[in-house]
Amino acid sequence: MSDDVVLEQVRLGFPWQTLDPFLFCVHHDDAYPPGNDVLGPAASLAGRNIGSDFEGKDGWRMYHGDVVPGFPQHPHRGFETVTVVRRGLIDHSDSLGATARFGRGDAQWLTAGKGIVHCEMFPLLDKAGPNPVELFQIWLNLPRANKMVEPYFSMFWADTIPTVHAPGARISLVAGQLGDVRAPKPPPQSWASQADSDLAIWTGKLDEGAKWTLPAAKPGTNRMLYFFAGSELTVGKTLLRRGTGARLRPDVEATLLNGEGEGEFLILQGRPIGEPVVSYGPFVMNTQQEIQQAFRDYQATQFGGWPWKRDDPVHPREQGRFAKHADGKIEKRD
Repeated sequence: MSDDVVLEQVRLGFPWQTLDPFLFCVHHDDAYPPGNDVLGPAASLAGRNIGSDFEGKDGWRMYHGDVVPGFPQHPHRGFETVTVVRRGLIDHSDSLGATARFGRGDAQWLTAGKGIVHCEMFPLLDKAGPNPVELFQIWLNLPRANKMVEPYFSMFWADTIPTVHAPGARISLVAGQLGDVRAPKPPPQSWASQADSDLAIWTGKLDEGAKWTLPAAKPGTNRMLYFFAGSELTVGKTLLRRGTGARLRPDVEATLLNGEGEGEFLILQGRPIGEPVVSYGPFVMNTQQEIQQAFRDYQATQFGGWPWKRDDPVHPREQGRFAKHADGKIEKRD
């Protein structure tokens, strides 16, 4: 069996290049300073393009926030967002009335379907020390048949996301199956819920010098590996430097050999949906006419309206991790 599994290499920018059925992936990694009394940064915002701050000045960004970093209310239609938070916290609110504070290993999976408005803010709780925030925001497409389904909000708490342990390796499963270990059940209308989607969202850590074998996927699956932390990673016969993505042959095993220090990677794989993709900002449909209809619908209905007093609501500093669903169900952690 050939070890020549790397078909293509790409440099990791902002965002990262993805393959069908994925639309978008960005790695947010911000070294925020201590927080102030309103959960924003206790630091000057001078020199930043407030409202659209993506430059990374001093190692952090305000994004579209003007008090608290993050993304105030904005609409989506036609796809799903999967938010995997490795460090820090996110305060979520949406037009269904759902709200949450999650992070520290949690993941949120939101099926936008026919339309939802939500916000994702990064509250800086620690007034005395740094507030690092690190997360992956992943957009997963919906097939034509499911683009107009009812929105669906799921929380995957850190203690429900399984980790597969091998010598020198830890692989966490947000979606998919590795050996006998399965990730939490995805939303019911997701492409990931299709039995033959072969979809996986895995994060992996390798100790210095550790070797791990990525099992083969199904023929025809799209598979990307993103090597985002460490020094170098050998995949089959190919040496990857940190900050490199690699499109892999899906139907053969891939031997991963880590270099100096701990190495970390993300794997996104899935059978392609194979339908036309027409996108404009927060809407992803199959035709330009459907995009135009999405704008008309949003202007007319606001996808249910915004039930919160602010465009960028955050929870009190003392609030622990929780989720309140649109039906009133409450989940608590911490």
